Amino acid sequence: MLRIVAAVLVVGALISAAGVALMVDLAGAAGFTIRHLTSKPLGSLPPGYAATPRGLQVYGLVVLAIGLLFMGVALAASAVVSGLALVGVGLVAFGFGSVFAIRGEIATSRSLKR
Repeated sequence: MLRIVAAVLVVGALISAAGVALMVDLAGAAGFTIRHLTSKPLGSLPPGYAATPRGLQVYGLVVLAIGLLFMGVALAASAVVSGLALVGVGLVAFGFGSVFAIRGEIATSRSLKR
């Protein structure tokens, strides 16, 4: 049982680290356009909200929240109150991040149609 808890904790920490890396744009992805990936066109759709610096931060928050959920579940095995508090923080962050992402995607979609 303890190996499972440790594995969930490690997975949560890795997912959280990826979310933080997205939020602070560690790899410089916000300035990276799809045209730099290949010389052939990948489609006619323009980049969406996730391609903007703000969208990258919002989706980074969502990924971070998922990592916090994993870590909270693992922590709840040994420290129930702290684990549940971390799960609660993760759920709230996931909810707010999802709302911000949906609003950003809708605004981007509407601005591209004009």
